Amino acid sequence: MRAVRIDEFGGPEVLVPVEVPDPVVGPGQVLVRIAAAGVNRADALIRSGVYHRAGRPPLIPGVEAAGVIAAVGEGVSGLEVGQRVMALDGVNAPGFYAELAAVPATRVTALPHGMGLTEAATLPVAWLSAWYCLRHLARVTKGDTVVVKAAASGVGSAAVQIAAEAGARVIALAGSAEKASWAGEFGAQVTVDTSVHPDDAEVEEVLRLTDGRGADVVLDTVGGGAFGRSLREVGHGGRVVALANVALEPSTVDTRDFYPKNVAILGFQLTNLQIHGYDPRPDLRELAERVAAGAYRVPVETVVPLEQARTAHELLERRSNRGKIVLAVADL
Repeated sequence: MRAVRIDEFGGPEVLVPVEVPDPVVGPGQVLVRIAAAGVNRADALIRSGVYHRAGRPPLIPGVEAAGVIAAVGEGVSGLEVGQRVMALDGVNAPGFYAELAAVPATRVTALPHGMGLTEAATLPVAWLSAWYCLRHLARVTKGDTVVVKAAASGVGSAAVQIAAEAGARVIALAGSAEKASWAGEFGAQVTVDTSVHPDDAEVEEVLRLTDGRGADVVLDTVGGGAFGRSLREVGHGGRVVALANVALEPSTVDTRDFYPKNVAILGFQLTNLQIHGYDPRPDLRELAERVAAGAYRVPVETVVPLEQARTAHELLERRSNRGKIVLAVADL
């Protein structure tokens, strides 16, 4: 089968198209013929050698995909050959930058009618992360003010829609006027261009927009120095959810920025959550049903062929994309 493999850690140039043997489905697994694979920060971390569960090369990256079941292993029930599914597996890392992947059946979710495979390939990481953080951790409700950082990213654009649907007032932060305006199309009532309001000015702008009270929820998708600002932007009794550190730098925190306000700091890491027993399938089913019904719009900015995975990673690392980047593997 065709695949993209990493034979040594490094930059996007180490993503090499190869021919490898087809995987064999084992007990408790399904073999998925992949139509599309989402491109994520986790894939870039795997490629560069800093993802904690990646193992050593040779590796096939890719933690989310959608396609059609080609075979069902012994002991699997509720799934059948020909069924359209999405798959998530950052725990076992089978590698979805390939035509086929053998995946534990517990990591596979059937798709509703009307759900496209390209869209479905973007749900298991970015959308599920935004959903879990806002619905389960922050428990966003009508009337909350929610700050979404990096609102033009895959997680950010999903979070804006999920919070807005819940009845929240959404303040979308993005790194350019164009990105901020684009995020506003998904239901954000207010947008902030952080290139005009950097660092302390960002905090001042959020406080101004909340009449000095601060936000009820801050979704911190950036980490590093942004996390300290998140603590200053949240109001009394608010919740800050930290789910990434794309800055790959330490966060300096002053405890006086959160404990006097009785703020809750909540952490989220999808792979670790699954290791400790979280079953993502019910949430993914609900998400897919809502997308299929038209409640949410899944923005896919760029679709590139599997063999051009290097180009996809170059786009990802420039952080110029709005929404998701997807690899097209097969027309199913």
